[in-house]
Amino acid sequence: MMIARITYWLATGMFSLTMLGAATMYFFNYAEVAATVERLGFPAFIVYPLAAAKILGITAILTKKSRTLKEWAYAGFFYDLMLAIAAHVNAGDGEYPMAAGAMLLLVVSYSLDRRIYSPA
Repeated sequence: MMIARITYWLATGMFSLTMLGAATMYFFNYAEVAATVERLGFPAFIVYPLAAAKILGITAILTKKSRTLKEWAYAGFFYDLMLAIAAHVNAGDGEYPMAAGAMLLLVVSYSLDRRIYSPA
């Protein structure tokens, strides 16, 4: 069980840093991010709300105040990353591995969270 907890915190920590890094980039490098988002076929106005959602989602996952909020945060990240992978594959820009790696961390974090912290 100790190995599962360590793996959970490693995966969750790496995922959190990845998403917080992305949100930071969205806020402080808006022009480049907006250009990439538009190149992928999405409107540029989504950048700031997406950054805020990522910060709120990580907060929900790490604070463990509400199981429901945590589940919604995991679901939101799942859909965000699936869309990111699909958009990059569709664009053919070869940028999908970062999103796929984040998805792997998300799945490991979620699976171990359910195993370790769910009521028996």
